[in-house]
Amino acid sequence: MLIKMNKIVREVTDNIIERSSVSRKLYLDKVQKAQATQIKRETLSCGNIAHSIAGCNLKEKNDIALGTKPNIGIVSAYNDMLSAHKPYESYPTLIKKIITKNNGTCQFAGGVPAMCDGVTQGQVGMELSLFSRDVIAQSTAVALSHNVFDGALMLGICDKIVPGLLMGCLSFGHLPVIFVPAGPMPTGISNKEKKLAREAYINKKITKSELLEVESKSYHSPGTCTFYGTANTNQLLLELMGLMLPGAAFINPEENLRSLFTKNASKRIIELSREEDKKSCIGKLVNEKSIVNAIVGLLASGGSTNLTIHLVAIAKFAGITINWEDFGKLSKVTPIITNVYPNGEADINEFHKAGGTSFLIKELSENGLIHNDIRTINENRFKDYMKRPEEKNNKIIYKILKNNDLDKNILRPFKKPFSSNGGINVVTGNIGKGIVKISSVKSIHQKICEQAEIFETPEEFSKAFEKGSLNKNCVVVIRGQGPKSNGMPELHSLNPILSVIQNLGYRIALITDGRMSGASGSVLTVVHVNPETNDGGVISKIKKSDFIEIDAQKGTMNVKISNKLLDKRLVSYTSTDYSSGYGRELFKTNRHQVTSSDTGAISIG
Repeated sequence: MLIKMNKIVREVTDNIIERSSVSRKLYLDKVQKAQATQIKRETLSCGNIAHSIAGCNLKEKNDIALGTKPNIGIVSAYNDMLSAHKPYESYPTLIKKIITKNNGTCQFAGGVPAMCDGVTQGQVGMELSLFSRDVIAQSTAVALSHNVFDGALMLGICDKIVPGLLMGCLSFGHLPVIFVPAGPMPTGISNKEKKLAREAYINKKITKSELLEVESKSYHSPGTCTFYGTANTNQLLLELMGLMLPGAAFINPEENLRSLFTKNASKRIIELSREEDKKSCIGKLVNEKSIVNAIVGLLASGGSTNLTIHLVAIAKFAGITINWEDFGKLSKVTPIITNVYPNGEADINEFHKAGGTSFLIKELSENGLIHNDIRTINENRFKDYMKRPEEKNNKIIYKILKNNDLDKNILRPFKKPFSSNGGINVVTGNIGKGIVKISSVKSIHQKICEQAEIFETPEEFSKAFEKGSLNKNCVVVIRGQGPKSNGMPELHSLNPILSVIQNLGYRIALITDGRMSGASGSVLTVVHVNPETNDGGVISKIKKSDFIEIDAQKGTMNVKISNKLLDKRLVSYTSTDYSSGYGRELFKTNRHQVTSSDTGAISIG
């Protein structure tokens, strides 16, 4: 059946193609040149080859040296501190076993750093978080740099890790690459219970040990966190882009179906590495259409605001230029058809059980909001991404999900959405521009005009709350948190306080040039404001008691004084020293050369 593309989706896609024509051609020429060279063992010296196979067994040495079998590299973000990445501990052994059975060879190419924003939340280490994405990209490039691989498997899930792996892979765009997920942990206590416990702790109704007991029941075993934050948004978007096997994202780590997906990915990368037309390389699969699919999927699912930064960066590494205006235009025609915490009460396991990515992709495809003609790693069968994976006789089969099987509190058909507009909106005005996640904010809280309360650090804000000076209507401004200031940390730890103030009946909102993460709460929050404080943005000129008006639906954000007066104002921001301690001194260059948040906050390349 021929599906007519939505007019705006088509226009945005065409604009991106035209805007990127020169840079995309240069990128594809680079990919083509690398493919023409291939991985020719004769270009390697005997010393090169001997070093690369020294740790292998005799059969592997012979096979790799001969070059007659595809040699696959594994790049992994495994560490056993991150629950999401703990399952990867056993993956290389299984992958090597399957690849060997399928007439290939496999080597562990390298590991990449993987930090957990949940552990560093509210800590100094959070200032390294965003820059870790670029370090991961560089580490991926180092892992693949030995020129001995015909394809690669990426083992990574969480916040900066998937974007970093993708950016690194795209620097080796001539290689076929498959992303291999590990799945979310089984459901513990509900996210709502966790949220209430955090607020109770803020209100001194429970002790720290009691809060820890609740948190430990939420984050309780190997696997990704169960709320719909950046990690799970990454996984959903990888499916929409066709870079992982269909339906693979949200199978729990201990299920046999999860093991089957890992085995199938291992088999599939061998097949892709043998393709003569070389059309399934990562540099060609990540194109203008697949990027638009990712944006639409982000908006329709109410995903993480972090992806408004990461997708811009990923696209750039593929020679593609996207901007926040593209997000804004697509948001106007993309309805929210999922309702997963923090947008609703369901967690990611309930989302998957209700129909998950298969239903989401099916609805978006059948209503012309995504490109279903993209090439994928799945034998070019995008239709399988619209079906539900199940296990039968130790094999993966796909079934069509019927609408009457849905839980309408979690997923809804395109024509009966939770909201007619997308989950993320762009706001602009005399303060600059920023991002609002409206999917988690009730409509009555999406507009405000109140006096500003100014803070230079999150710690100042927390102390003001403890003193009781924030029990009033206000727009909180926390500045000096942009990428050039201190690496643009997430300020998610402020959500419980903001929620407590709002629950007391006060009208409150937050504006910051920092980030708030995929776990943005129920309070109106404008993040990624730019120009940022360290670029002399208007956010650095706002004074206490200035009236600030935000309308998330209309997409406006203004301080209510004349532009003439604004131009005369001097920067009133008091700089904080973020230059040393906890490894921050090692990222001085990153802070100095990083681009703005709307251009991807890129500090390399």
